[in-house]
This record gives sequence, C-alpha cells and structure tokens, in this order.
Amino acid sequence: MSRETCQLDATMGSRGVLQPAGPVPLPSRGKGMAAGTPVAEQDWDMNATLFVCITCRAGEPVVEGQPIPGARLYTALTDQAAPDGLTIAPVECLSACSNGCTVALSAPGCWSYVYGRLNEGDAPDILAGAMAYATTSDGLVPWRERPQIFRKQSLARLPPQER
Repeated sequence: MSRETCQLDATMGSRGVLQPAGPVPLPSRGKGMAAGTPVAEQDWDMNATLFVCITCRAGEPVVEGQPIPGARLYTALTDQAAPDGLTIAPVECLSACSNGCTVALSAPGCWSYVYGRLNEGDAPDILAGAMAYATTSDGLVPWRERPQIFRKQSLARLPPQER
C-alpha cells in the first residue's frame, strides 16, 4: 500500500487512527492446521499488519517543513518492498511517546507486539522481523530468529484476542 493510497482511501477514526474508508476483508489463518506443524508445511494466507506511529517525535524538536522521526520511519518502510501478506499502516499514536519511534505488529489470532526506540535506519530489520512474524501461525517467532532490534527493543507483547 502506498502512502498516497493510504491517504486517499482512509479516514480518521474516533481514536486518532487512520482507518480504511471501506471494509477490509481478512483472510482466514491456519485452515485445518494441526498444532505443531512446521511453518514451511502450513498453508495459510499471511495477513499481518505493521502499524507505524507517524506522530512520534522521538524527543526531537519539531522543525517547520521537516518530517518528524515517526513520519521518516514510515517513509523508510514504505519505500522498501514490503513482503507479501504484510500491510504497513500509519497510525496517529501508539502511546509509547517516551520510547522514541514505535511500531506494532498484529495479525488475527496471533500475539501482538510493540517495539520502540526505532529510526529509519532500522527499516530493513523491521521488515525482516515483520516477515518472520507474518509467517507464524501464532505470532511467536523464536527468539534467536528475531532481528536484534526485536530482541532488545520490545515494549509489550499482547495475547491474541479470542473470537
């Protein structure tokens, strides 16, 4: 999804989060998978979202006409080719202001994560970590398979919502 598409096809939600103008179908995950089936043998549609706080100032002063750090991180992420099955979505605030630029990873039926103290130079590692996350059935990427920034800069882990 390009920034232009996001801006044209989104509206501001009641909590300051950009939301799609219309319904977004969510493909099902894990159709008929047995517990413990290795990722490579599972057949499901990857459907993860990487939320990027575009209002993060990361403790820097706002300079008129200059993008703030959160917006720069979002641009760095969307300028690279996102893996299939990963949506990169801008949000107005992730309420982690004292932790610099933040992102959150979420997928239906999976654990969700919030990562902080990031910058635009971290974009390749963020996308690698998001890809590893998107290929899991439960959102749990083995610790050693996570990029270093995801090992050291995790702010929160949230359990999956029951449906």
